[in-house]
Amino acid sequence: MSFTALLLDRHEDAEGKKTVTSAVTELTDDQLPEGDVTVEVEYSSLNYKDGMIIKGIGGLVRNYPHVPGVDMAGTVSASDNPSFAPGDRVVLTGWRVGEAHWGGYSQRARVNGDWLVKLSDGVSTRQAMSIGTAGFTAMQAIMTLEQHGVTAGSDHKILVTGASGGVGSSALLWGGALGHHMVASTGRMENADDLKALGAAEVIDRAELSENPSRPLLSERWHGCVDAVGGDTLAHVLAEMAYKGSAAACGLAGGNALSTTVIPFLLRGVNLLGIDSVMCPVDERQRVHARMAEVLADSVVADRLESLTSEVDLASVVDLAPEILAGNVKGRVVVSCGRN
Repeated sequence: MSFTALLLDRHEDAEGKKTVTSAVTELTDDQLPEGDVTVEVEYSSLNYKDGMIIKGIGGLVRNYPHVPGVDMAGTVSASDNPSFAPGDRVVLTGWRVGEAHWGGYSQRARVNGDWLVKLSDGVSTRQAMSIGTAGFTAMQAIMTLEQHGVTAGSDHKILVTGASGGVGSSALLWGGALGHHMVASTGRMENADDLKALGAAEVIDRAELSENPSRPLLSERWHGCVDAVGGDTLAHVLAEMAYKGSAAACGLAGGNALSTTVIPFLLRGVNLLGIDSVMCPVDERQRVHARMAEVLADSVVADRLESLTSEVDLASVVDLAPEILAGNVKGRVVVSCGRN
């Protein structure tokens, strides 16, 4: 059987320069990678990592040709895995799908069933990708902060860096709905009203956090942080963490170098928590999805999720890739794969 997919390939010229090309094309089932579950994909999403993969940045893909898309949601059409049956609605984030294994920018995917989670009742496949990897990572970060003592209410402020992006806006949505005092940091202050509508109690200009701090400790401001930026921004935030505060770091848009000292960790007992949505164990993955479904049962939250979501088709993804890399894409972008 044939299906449509966005296929990347890499070419090398006579001088050794490598170029990644892309095309929406027809493929057949015998071209799919190995796996014990076949999914009719309805939606994927566009994340920062997808932009890097499509533009051939960072060496995230080693084997070509390749179908990108780091997450997907759809319906099982065939299964050799006892945990899944045809008709099951499923979601997949992580496990290097869209990098080491063909991903979601396709009408059909074949994957390892151990990577899948059944969608909760009441959550549509479109909502699952409105959440996507970014929303999953954001909820994972919020839950990790809660496990480290960050509580709801104005006494414990949670800073969100890169708040206009996918992870940041999702963190505001989840945190605000759960009663946390969320503070959004953004370089686009014109979006302040939108960020408050999502769940931010306060909005600050990212310029306040853009420089490496002059001292290892600054005035205590944050009990928690969802950091989607890294680099000097994270170094600045660590110097402003309150005693026993925790920063959940999940992004490297500002670089992977971290110029700081041990002082925040020794004198304030600050926790730096790494959030990895790729190899997250299945039991934790199920808990995160269950928590998101619980929050989405509130129609107000569901409407907020929809408000930060835009939808495109497969053919539009390549043109949007450089825009998301430049930080020009606001909120969440859902990719319709044609099986809906």
